[in-house]
Amino acid sequence: MYSLHLSPEQLQIRDTVRDFVAREIKPLALNPNRLEAPARPLLVEALEQASRIGLRTFALSEDAGGAGADNLTCCIVTEELAVGDPDVAAVLAQTSILARALFDSLMTPEQRARFLPAFVAKHRYHIALAEHEDGRDSMLGVNYHRPQASEPRFSTAAVRSGDEWIIQGRKDRVVGASIAALFAVRASVGDDGATATLLVPRDAPGLSVSEKEASPRWQHGACGSVTLDHCRVPAQNFLAADAALFVDEGRRIPQEQALALGIGRAAYEAALDYAQLRVQGGRPIIEHQAIGAKLAEMAVRLEVARAAIWQAAWASDHPDAFADASLPDLPLSTIAAVFASEAIYRVAKDAAECFGATGVMRDMPLHKYVQDARTCLHSGMESSEAKLRIAEALARYRRPGSAAVLAAE
Repeated sequence: MYSLHLSPEQLQIRDTVRDFVAREIKPLALNPNRLEAPARPLLVEALEQASRIGLRTFALSEDAGGAGADNLTCCIVTEELAVGDPDVAAVLAQTSILARALFDSLMTPEQRARFLPAFVAKHRYHIALAEHEDGRDSMLGVNYHRPQASEPRFSTAAVRSGDEWIIQGRKDRVVGASIAALFAVRASVGDDGATATLLVPRDAPGLSVSEKEASPRWQHGACGSVTLDHCRVPAQNFLAADAALFVDEGRRIPQEQALALGIGRAAYEAALDYAQLRVQGGRPIIEHQAIGAKLAEMAVRLEVARAAIWQAAWASDHPDAFADASLPDLPLSTIAAVFASEAIYRVAKDAAECFGATGVMRDMPLHKYVQDARTCLHSGMESSEAKLRIAEALARYRRPGSAAVLAAE
């Protein structure tokens, strides 16, 4: 049964991460020198500290050396981290979920034996998904009520040569590219346009990483580009269970939405604190109707967004709830994404307005929160495309070849 009561363990985890963020991440993230920088540097030291308290291996099973957290708990942690810094939250969220999918489900025993010990032991060992290809994602986007394009999904191609795979191509907007030790590279294989995932270590011959992110900013997580110039990896690095890594968009873990929620909450909390301290006309501005109503609207949007995200997260932990009609057969994660991205951007803008002219200054946190919230509008699936996917679900249209699995494991 879906319940809004968090377990004692979940409450303890939430409070522990919240204290860690306030103590270790926020002071670094909101440093004026960092806020004024043209490109905010990734807080590598904060990532390492987060790893030392178990947040990098949080979703990994206990047998593999992790905490075995469920999807709802992962979303709670992601929200708390994003209150401090969404780039830190994005990198940790991607690494933890990819680690669970790879090590607990998709790798062969031989692959697991080669990669798992180093992942568990090294606090700076992160995993990145190399999937996006600029100029191609939009071309192969939604085709309402029609099958996807028949041409290969990726221009990046992998060819088998003896005991190796040779990969040629370029991946853009790779979250955490600058610090990833292992890349899960999506590529076309064969003449029929089939896709596969190959495990590519950072030191693989032919792999190079550019840490410069294109402008405008499209995603959180200090994105970079990965170039594979006749990159060679052993044949054993082919991921046989590739399809299970890529869940139906509507049923996947809503971590990006939880990240957006954290950004909105940070903006709201800053505005609330300011409104209680700033005095105008002899009283705190929160007592003025215009500001009070604005803060109330922000609180409403945050609470509704959290309810949608938590329901989608709980559903990803309990796929049987769709089978017995406890939940509607709708893409709940996509629904949460549409509402959260738009609502959080509105929250951030309203929070900045509470600060007046100072809200737009580059060295003020509210400028950062608005920019971060705007990024959420464009990361992942665009809102307009997501709405068409929801419309397809309402019409009971199923895309040929869509993923049948409901969870990454």
